Amino acid sequence: MTIDDYSIVTMTYEVRDGGPSGTLLERMDVNYPFKFMFGTGRMLPAWERRMFGLRSGMGFSFQLAPDDAYGQRDDVHILEAPITIFQNEREQIEPGLLERGQYLTLTDADGKAVNAKVVDWNDNTVTLDANHALAGKTLFFSGAILNVRKPTVDELVRKQYIEEGGVRR
Repeated sequence: MTIDDYSIVTMTYEVRDGGPSGTLLERMDVNYPFKFMFGTGRMLPAWERRMFGLRSGMGFSFQLAPDDAYGQRDDVHILEAPITIFQNEREQIEPGLLERGQYLTLTDADGKAVNAKVVDWNDNTVTLDANHALAGKTLFFSGAILNVRKPTVDELVRKQYIEEGGVRR
């Protein structure tokens, strides 16, 4: 079976920064393969275009430029927030909350969760970087397709992979 919309895919992969010998960013191996429903809009469109039509047993390797991956870094995503929103009811900041490089989950005006990295802070403001952690990076993907199968009815209804024996809600 080939990878097509709504097929369930089990695969291994590595993602490296910049090329095949770049810094390893993420790995899913045969002991912990990546299992997902293809074609539901949860993956990068350029990544899906390169995976579409592959079959069990096939390997792959390709590179995505920043514009095809997580975009370029943009200064519009550097935010200044009043330090008071990070204070508790006693006007204190919990230890470890404002650490440079720490990621926080914020809520935007539409109620959507946004991850932002703490860049710096002073007595009045906190500077946050809400660019995606991989923005501006060229990503190199390599791996192998272990299995492709049709989805179960429950998976089709939920539009996601359900682990065998998984809890139905």
